[in-house]
Order: sequence, then C-alpha cells, then structure tokens
Amino acid sequence: MNSLHRTAIISIIIVYLVIFAGGIVRMTGSGMGCPDWPKCFGFLIPPTDRSQLNWKSNFDYNKNQIIIIDEKLFYANNSFKSKDKFESLNWSKYTKHDYSKFNVYHTWIEYINRLIGALAGLSVLILFLSSLKFIKTKKIITGLSFLALIAILFQAWLGKTVVDSNLTANTITVHMLMAIVLLLLLFSILAFSNIKKMRFKISKNISLLVLLSIGLLLIQIITGTEVRKFIDIKMEIFNYVDKEKWMENITSTFSFHRSFSWSIIIVNSIIYYRALQIGLKSRLINTVNFLIFLQIITGIIMYYFYFPFTSQPVHLLISTLIIGIQFYFLLLYNISNNATKT
Repeated sequence: MNSLHRTAIISIIIVYLVIFAGGIVRMTGSGMGCPDWPKCFGFLIPPTDRSQLNWKSNFDYNKNQIIIIDEKLFYANNSFKSKDKFESLNWSKYTKHDYSKFNVYHTWIEYINRLIGALAGLSVLILFLSSLKFIKTKKIITGLSFLALIAILFQAWLGKTVVDSNLTANTITVHMLMAIVLLLLLFSILAFSNIKKMRFKISKNISLLVLLSIGLLLIQIITGTEVRKFIDIKMEIFNYVDKEKWMENITSTFSFHRSFSWSIIIVNSIIYYRALQIGLKSRLINTVNFLIFLQIITGIIMYYFYFPFTSQPVHLLISTLIIGIQFYFLLLYNISNNATKT
C-alpha cells in the first residue's frame, strides 16, 4: 500500500467521523451550541460556564468576542479593555440570527464536531500535497485531490452558512450532500491509487444496478433529512419527553422513506445474484449487504423505540458507508478492466 493510498483511507475515515459527529450534533440539538463560526462565542476554546459570557469591568476583550446581555448576543468591535461601566460604542449586536442560549454540553458537542472537521481539512490538504508527485505520471489523482481540497473548503463555508441560517433544513441537506460528494472524490482517489488488478470483469448490467442503488440511497438520505426535521419539530413541541407523541400524524415523506427502503433491498439482492452468476465473490458486495441489514435494524429501532441515543447518526452513517463502498466497487472493477484492455 503506497502512502497516497494510506492517506486517502485516513481522509475517508475522518470524513465519516465528521458525518457521525454531525449526526450527534443534530440529534442532541447542539447545532447552535456555537452561535458564530469558525470561533465559538468568539473564543478559540469555547466557554465552559455561562458566567464567562457576562460583561465584565476592567477585562481584556478580543475583537469579535461575544457576550450575552438581556438574552441578546453582542460582539466586540475591536480588542479593548473594558472600563468600570458598559460602553455600548465598543459593541455591536450580533444580527446574523437571534439565537442567544448557552448550554455547555451543546457548545462542546458542536465544538468537537468542528475540531473533527478541521482534522478532515488537514488530512485532505496532506492528501493533495502527496498527490503532487503524480502530477506527471497520474494526473487524474492530482486533479481529484485538488477537487477534494476545493470540496472540503466549500464544505467549511457551508458549515458557516448552516450556523448563520440558524440551522434551516435546506442548508443542512446541502451540507450533507456536499459531504457525500467529498467522499466520492476520496473514494475515486482510493480506486485510482489501488495497485491490485481485479480478476473479474463486471458486466454493464451490474454497473448500472450499482449506479441505481447509489441513486436510490441518495433519495433515501434526502427524504431522511425531511423525516429528521419532522422528528426535531415533534421533539421540541413535546419538550423531548412524550416520546409516544413524536410518531403521531406522520407525514407522507415519513411513510415514503420507510417503504422506499424495499427498492434498495431488491436492487442489491439482484446485484448479489448477478455477481454469483459470474462467480464473483466480492467482500465489498458482502459488506454492502451486511450494512443494508444493519440499516434495516437501526430503522426499526428508531421507529419502535423512539430514536434512542446515536441511533439516527448510526443510521445516516451506514447509508453514506454503503454509497461510498458501492462507488468504490464500481470504480475499482471498471478501472481495472480498462487497464487490462489497454
């Protein structure tokens, strides 16, 4: 295994950690734990107590540091030392949104999510730098690595947009889809840096079925974000207590999301059967089928046990894992077949 291949694997693992952490953030309602971006209440290391966000006399404030006054956010216009009395000229009201609560658990859950995101950015940067040595021999690897770097920078900007919008559903969905685009780029790099040659040539029918499965999974993820929005609203209405009422009056999107999973099961059963017909015993296909089974189990757990802790993040993580593995499978066999022809 060459160093680029290893770095691509590490980058993929970290991006999946970001997706899982993002699921934890949403499930715990911690998305606004840090009301600003990229800092948290204007701090590099966020506060651990509400008192740290009170105005203080004779205190050194940094530019953009945030305080809470009368349940409203204010940020320092410049770095300065406060006097005995509050001077409004040194402060401006934070107007990007009006969320001004402080919950130490929410703040640190969101902060850890951002730290993992920063680690993912660093990993992708290292991957791009490593790819430069292939700029003459395998330009596609360098090109894909550059696109992955652009994608993660764009993803960081989307993260800021999500916070500034006070977690609107559309921005969260776009943020999630961009993470999948990043994963597909990273899996592409992984496939092109793979030195193994596949013994089997997969048929065009299997390739189309795998593409269909990926498309169906993307639909599931998009409808899943709408389901999550529905549950989030119900949780807030019933104060996270009356769990039985969360599932009352479910929407058509909820029913569609649940029933649509059968299409994924059927398509992947056909893929498995077609692979057996040509004698292809692929660990990737077996892994996908096992993950689909786990996906069904987590779905059942969420529905009948009222979304226990980590069930939703695991459910989302499995979906993105299936997409990544299937895309890698598709590229790996097709790249190998084309190389053999050449």
